[in-house]
Amino acid sequence: MKDLGTQIAYWDTAGATKTFTHPLHVPWLTGVNRTARVLDYGCGYGRVMAELSEHGFSEVSGVDLSPALIARGRRLRPDLRFSVLKSPPELPCAPESFDVVLLFAVLTCIPDDDAQRALVAELKRLLTPGGLLYISDVVLQDDERNRNRYATHADRFGTPYGVFAADDGAVCRHHGISELHTLLSDFDLVAERPINVTTMNGHRSQALQLLARKR
Repeated sequence: MKDLGTQIAYWDTAGATKTFTHPLHVPWLTGVNRTARVLDYGCGYGRVMAELSEHGFSEVSGVDLSPALIARGRRLRPDLRFSVLKSPPELPCAPESFDVVLLFAVLTCIPDDDAQRALVAELKRLLTPGGLLYISDVVLQDDERNRNRYATHADRFGTPYGVFAADDGAVCRHHGISELHTLLSDFDLVAERPINVTTMNGHRSQALQLLARKR
């Protein structure tokens, strides 16, 4: 779980068929120039990229570690720019290559603390000073089903609390809000909003969106 690509077999099979639902809160991007360089990191099949394009953003690109998801995106939206992430978390891009980076339901797919920190550090490298990092992810749930999943996985594997194995084989993580704040400690938090989402396996869950600015 320390490598972002360890679940690529899942994302190229069962994961490549999923529907992703975290909503884009367009008002957070009202002040962003429509020619800003926007990166959707972990773009899947490009659902958010397509919405950004429909709202007038002209310089949108997306990367994902799953060739199957990227192929699905290219079939659905051949007009958008997709790339396979070959050496996660690094991108072969110069520092300060992007003005906005989106990270939608990506941290939940990265159970390991060190891997999460490495990813956020790479996104900080890629952002221009004053650039925006927009995160949307699932927080810890307080129902009995999820509490049992968290405890079982922590006891068996010594993982952080909130990690669990989904019924279809994916290993996921739900986060304490303080954990997400700590990940963004090198950024200035601009806005935060709780939301409800339908997970890729059809469950209603509490989530959080955060908008942060690179210092």
